[in-house]
Amino acid sequence: MSDFTTGTVAALYRYPIKGLTPEAMPRVTLEEGAALPFDRAYAIENGPGPFDPENPKHLPKIHFVMLMRNEQLATIESAFIDATHTLTLSKGGNELARGDLRLSDGRAAIEKAIAALVGSGMRGPARVVAASGHSFSDVAAKCLHIINLESVRALEAAIGQKIDPLRFRPNVIIDGWPAWSEFELVGHALNAGAATLDVFKRTERCAATNVDPATGARDLKIPSFLSRTYGHTDFGVYARAVSGGLVQTGDAIARAGHPA
Repeated sequence: MSDFTTGTVAALYRYPIKGLTPEAMPRVTLEEGAALPFDRAYAIENGPGPFDPENPKHLPKIHFVMLMRNEQLATIESAFIDATHTLTLSKGGNELARGDLRLSDGRAAIEKAIAALVGSGMRGPARVVAASGHSFSDVAAKCLHIINLESVRALEAAIGQKIDPLRFRPNVIIDGWPAWSEFELVGHALNAGAATLDVFKRTERCAATNVDPATGARDLKIPSFLSRTYGHTDFGVYARAVSGGLVQTGDAIARAGHPA
């Protein structure tokens, strides 16, 4: 492995409801073996689905509303309040719905708004689902998704168009690493603030990255471009928190054993 450059945590994001907009976090306290607090804590089933809150299991994202097929989701803003589990959906500054997701009437308000937004993309009634401790990630492991800003810049140069890093729905955005060097970290540990992360997998991209997160327009073909240009569809890496601690924007992040 080549020598590795210390980077900086440029941004932290969580996605309280799978498929809806991110929330920036200036700091977060990671717990060992857990995702970010409330990251993908809720999802919205697209029609009748197999998710069982009493026996929660990882399911493919096809069961839920998602940007890959329901790009309309990018046109609304969501805001989640941890203490009350209240979700607010807005569009263009106008509130569409608000509800406490722990209560049936609160879930119903959100389900009605999502069904109206997605329209013919719904396969049946929408259903807000959750289970204690469960995260509706695209992978079964409870983890964080990391992307490298220099890799975004390299991809921009190759594709000839500006790319919003939020297309990749990261939890952690890193600045200061060489382009594509994050792939070298698979199987290695990272020191990030007061936490330690274990990088275990490259992230295979789907058509959700084709959607502009600001407009909902399908204006790029990122997975096919990655495949043609680099011979794979990977962008970013997944990491587990193997020891907890505070991580905040501006913190150093580097391969364990390398000085920050």
